[in-house]
Amino acid sequence: MSVHKTLETLLQTREALREQGKKVVFTNGVFDLLHRGHVDYLAAARQCGDCLIVGINDDASVRRLKGEKRPIVPQQDRCAIIAALRAVDHVILFSEDTPENLIRALRPDVLVKGADYQIHEIVGHDIVQSYGGSVERIRLTQGRATTNLIDIILQRYGVEE
Repeated sequence: MSVHKTLETLLQTREALREQGKKVVFTNGVFDLLHRGHVDYLAAARQCGDCLIVGINDDASVRRLKGEKRPIVPQQDRCAIIAALRAVDHVILFSEDTPENLIRALRPDVLVKGADYQIHEIVGHDIVQSYGGSVERIRLTQGRATTNLIDIILQRYGVEE
């Protein structure tokens, strides 16, 4: 497992994997407040190939996407936690709102997102399919989401939003 500081170092790793004939899987997300749903999802994503690369939104992009109160866990901690999971081979932060540029650069063999997305809604599906890669949708673990955890914490500690 490794956290890449730059896209350049990850591209070198990607090229070595390609030369070895390894099937590279890519997924992305915020991964704030790690929970069982994240772990199940990443384990299933890893089963789609030989190497799993996870793109993680940096703090600024999370705030743009989810509001000023998020993320709860800072980007370096989120990266370290995700990188420590057995299913994950490589982690990289990205600052854009979507991983489109990262997908275009990495050219994964398999792009994975949750089954709550339709294929046409998955950012980068067209890029990956254009060179013969595949897009997989993984069923999410029911009732396991960061928003659910936040709601439980607020309810149990009597905090009203």
